[in-house]
Amino acid sequence: MRKIILPIALTAIMLAGLHCVPKQKLQETPPGQTGAQNPNPPLPPYPHEIMNDTVPWQPVVMILTTEGEIRVKLYNETPLHRDNFLKLVSEHFYDSLLFHRVIENFVIQGGDPNSKKAKPGELLGDGDAGYWIPAEFNPKLFHKRGALAAARESDLINPKQESSGCQFYIVQGKRFSDSLLQVQARRITKARLYNQTVNKAENKWILEKYRQFADQKQEDSMKVYSVMIDKQVEQQLPMAPLYQFTPEQKQAYTSEGGTPHLDGSYTVFGEVIQGMDVVDKIAAMKRDKNDRPQKDVRILKMIVLKKI
Repeated sequence: MRKIILPIALTAIMLAGLHCVPKQKLQETPPGQTGAQNPNPPLPPYPHEIMNDTVPWQPVVMILTTEGEIRVKLYNETPLHRDNFLKLVSEHFYDSLLFHRVIENFVIQGGDPNSKKAKPGELLGDGDAGYWIPAEFNPKLFHKRGALAAARESDLINPKQESSGCQFYIVQGKRFSDSLLQVQARRITKARLYNQTVNKAENKWILEKYRQFADQKQEDSMKVYSVMIDKQVEQQLPMAPLYQFTPEQKQAYTSEGGTPHLDGSYTVFGEVIQGMDVVDKIAAMKRDKNDRPQKDVRILKMIVLKKI
């Protein structure tokens, strides 16, 4: 299933870029593998020097693409995601992969191993590394412009909101006025309530039926069960406390911009420190109906530049 980054991914059917229904996407709807079949084995071992959290350091990774160079720093506050990304970079996992999903004013998404030899127009987003990473949400790390974050399957497939082992996205985003931020706050409130509802013990059978039909790619049947969750959410929403942005979030989203509705649902584990002009260029490229650039944007290589 595709890894997605949805605008809010309240209905798994809407997921199309990160992980979820027939193809992974970011939920604007964000950014896979088939979650229903993923046994979620333990993360693979990392080199000792990468795992050692007793030594303070700041890894910076260069992403060299066919459109230019992007540099990202990885956060030490998200060690599982940091170490996993560094491991994949050291193994040259990302070399020759595509940015397979781009949406202007939203995100650019890459990391699908199936994109390495993909034919023109081929639908991408289902490929993955074969494992998920536990979520590392941190209120201080949010989806501001330039944020580096992990794609994942939808809540109905992945109620713990664990991250894809390899698919990632970079936020381009847009600026929000105070009034529009309130709209985003309501979206986050609904997304949080949705996840709480999905995780209720009495709804376990709904998730099991949904996953069963997801494995069979029976979207009409999947929708029957996703609607059951939607109805519960709508009934409880009027009583749910409204999400409150921090002063730091408000400052970032009203000045630099970002994608605030993804906060608290997808793990942010780094940020762009150089090359946002390249991100903007990629995000603006002409794309097909599946948001894949008509002209391939390939990651030529990734290199760890420094460890401080």
